[in-house]
Amino acid sequence: MITAADIRFVHLGLGIQHLRNSISIFGFRIAFYGIIIGIGMLAGIMVARSDAKRRGQDPDLYLDFALYAIIFAIIGARVYYVLFEWENYRNDLIQIFNIRAGGLAIYGGVIGGALTLIIFARLKKISFLSMADTAVLGLVTGQIIGRWGNFFNCEAFGRYTDSLFAMRIRRALVNESMISRNLIDHLIIEEGVEYIQVHPTFLYESVWNLGLLMFMLWYRKRKKFDGEMLFVYLFGYGLGRFWIEGLRTDQLILFSTGIPVSQALSLLLVCIAALALAINHLKLRRS
Repeated sequence: MITAADIRFVHLGLGIQHLRNSISIFGFRIAFYGIIIGIGMLAGIMVARSDAKRRGQDPDLYLDFALYAIIFAIIGARVYYVLFEWENYRNDLIQIFNIRAGGLAIYGGVIGGALTLIIFARLKKISFLSMADTAVLGLVTGQIIGRWGNFFNCEAFGRYTDSLFAMRIRRALVNESMISRNLIDHLIIEEGVEYIQVHPTFLYESVWNLGLLMFMLWYRKRKKFDGEMLFVYLFGYGLGRFWIEGLRTDQLILFSTGIPVSQALSLLLVCIAALALAINHLKLRRS
């Protein structure tokens, strides 16, 4: 058993004694979060290019798109985060540009990437829905890997749990703004060290997305219309994110409503995707 570890999965007997979240090269700190996000992006591009080859499309088209999408996805992720955390930035606007301090939201990145694809497809005179069917395979691949950046940052976790996958984190490693009253009430002191014990929601989402990708890779040969894989992704990811977001302690709130914005958006996407899938399949049956 690992005791006094920085992170420990208490019921699985797994843990890390001393967690590092960065490396230093020539005195310049490089966060593991950034490295993992980069690996996720490269893996996503490779998956999309592979699917493009399978479909008889030009794989380089997706590489060209990715060069723009990555930039605008990062911008979108930051804008989304700042918009719903405005109180933390309104009096110090320069901090909006300090992304090294954290603050990127996946849904904002997805929205930024989608808007980029709409413009890119129009300029290239290519079907947006057709490109999206391949692009979402790369997107979900990147999400599977990218979520592990949250592990090294000790973030994107949920409320207290003592379930099989309960994760115990040294409190000193966690941003205090993410520690809810629920976690304080269940604070654990072990060998004189304070710990919080949480749902590893980053892990839940990574595993959920892996299952979604496996399903999409199986289903893609059976798709009946352009855009079907896009709607399958939106339905599958939205469904999982709706559940997982409800467990988290660092939710972005929809202004003064008290509703987690990502949970509301997830429900909306599930409804839109389900409706689109139902309508298109109904049309196919009638034709």
